[in-house]
Amino acid sequence: MISYSLRCSKFHGFDSWFQSAAGYESLAGAGRISCPICGDTTIEKTLMAPAVRPARNAGEAAIKPKLSAPATELEAALAELRRQVEANSEYVGLNFAAEARRMHDGDIDPRAIYGEAKPAEARALIEDGVPVAPLPFMPPRKTN
Repeated sequence: MISYSLRCSKFHGFDSWFQSAAGYESLAGAGRISCPICGDTTIEKTLMAPAVRPARNAGEAAIKPKLSAPATELEAALAELRRQVEANSEYVGLNFAAEARRMHDGDIDPRAIYGEAKPAEARALIEDGVPVAPLPFMPPRKTN
């Protein structure tokens, strides 16, 4: 595996892993790499600092970034949006389309919900005037 620092034509920088240098060239040549910020597929490699390990006898431990911390303002904003949605609404899972429709039809009291819907279900809700919007993150998967 190899990690490259990349940049789109709008100068958004991001990193990505590839199986090999040839794998990167193949994907880039086919336009199959896109910017995670704007979706641009005109991508180029940028200068990268080599990953050098500190000497084993170094006096101080190497400082490692927290992977759970947002790396950009956009990631921080998305994390805050997710926190707000999860704190102020109910996760209804795969029942989202049915629950939204029942609220819209007045069969149950309105409340803030979020969940998952198949594309055809979401399209039908929108076509029927049910006020729904996609979230820019995946809802949590409840497992037993």
